[in-house]
Amino acid sequence: MSAPLPIRIAMWSGPRNISTAMMRSWENRDDTVVIDEPLYAHFLYATRRPHPGIEETIAAGQTDWRKAVAQLTGPLPDGKRIYFQKHMTHHLLSEMERDWLGKLTNCFLIRKPREVLASYTKVIETPTLEDLGFPQQSEIFNWVIARTSRVPPVLDAADVLRDPRRMLGQLCDAIGVDFQDSMLSWPPGRRDTDGVWGKYWYTEVETSTGFRPYQARNVELPERLESLCAQCLEHYELLYEQRIK
Repeated sequence: MSAPLPIRIAMWSGPRNISTAMMRSWENRDDTVVIDEPLYAHFLYATRRPHPGIEETIAAGQTDWRKAVAQLTGPLPDGKRIYFQKHMTHHLLSEMERDWLGKLTNCFLIRKPREVLASYTKVIETPTLEDLGFPQQSEIFNWVIARTSRVPPVLDAADVLRDPRRMLGQLCDAIGVDFQDSMLSWPPGRRDTDGVWGKYWYTEVETSTGFRPYQARNVELPERLESLCAQCLEHYELLYEQRIK
């Protein structure tokens, strides 16, 4: 049975995951509108983290998180029935209220910390635990469980890349929407819906036309990052045990 519509899907991911490809997948449906990291401008405005394009992102986005939330929980734009929201977990700062998450269908996208770190440090050389979003992801995950008494859907990036049709189909079943084959491929290039920060982070996904097959790698990290990776792993494993298989 399909869920009541409209449905607002909040996909909570950390950085350097397949979150932008996932956004492409949902945007390619005929009934869905997407939004790219709607809390990013507020996050940068409040924290002043030295991200590429910080001033451009702040200028282009909504720096008042309450106004951003009002838009995320309000009427759907363009007459669409599904509102897919790509969120970074670290953008939900501790001082921000959580109750509005109860109006969303919350899902989680995880990736092995070692792979995240190898990718992230190509852009930001010295990340902190908070930059990578793992503790925030487990905090949001636990909040949703406490609020709903149900385990929300969790997708592991490697599982999606190994079998996109099966994993996306199971996600759609879990949240009560029909799967569409159009979710498996999309035209290459940039999108008007991409954030202005895309030129710093989206180079690879802009050339994609679908989910690229997973390639297992033996990722070697500098010694200085091993302790950080271990801290991330504790949070990753919490959600990994609950993932859709």
